[in-house]
Amino acid sequence: MKKNRLFWLVAILGFILDQGTKLWVVQSFSEIGETIELIPNIFHFTYVINTGAAFSLFAENGEWLRWLSLAVTIGLILFAWFSPRLPKLEQLGYGFVLAGAAGNGLDRFLFGYVVDFLDFRLIQFPIFNLADICINFGIFFLIITNFPVFQRSRRPRNGEQDSNEQS
Repeated sequence: MKKNRLFWLVAILGFILDQGTKLWVVQSFSEIGETIELIPNIFHFTYVINTGAAFSLFAENGEWLRWLSLAVTIGLILFAWFSPRLPKLEQLGYGFVLAGAAGNGLDRFLFGYVVDFLDFRLIQFPIFNLADICINFGIFFLIITNFPVFQRSRRPRNGEQDSNEQS
């Protein structure tokens, strides 16, 4: 855990925040569909359940999503545990994806659905949760790691062959 600390920190904090906000919603709202208007016609907290993926895709047969979440969660934990030190942006990316996959995955295994509540009405966006935000942040960070400006040059260590040299 020492070598990729940022990964573990982001994954654990993201997971805790996701689960904490969902617990707050379930305990604070009396029924599914209830809404709290925070900014009129722009942003609400609305309690809904989602048996599908993002934007309720595959809601009718989302059983496989719990297994996908589990596979991603286990895969990322093993990847971070056994990989060498990752660049910081990759640690952020993979950590956020793990937080989201684990958060929504746990809900799918325990309840068969996830709790969504972030409701941006101004743009008629589907209701979502913090795990969804984490996954999107993670994807964003992983995409930008491929931009040349964010790639650090790596010099060969003693005994390593320069990757630019032909074998």
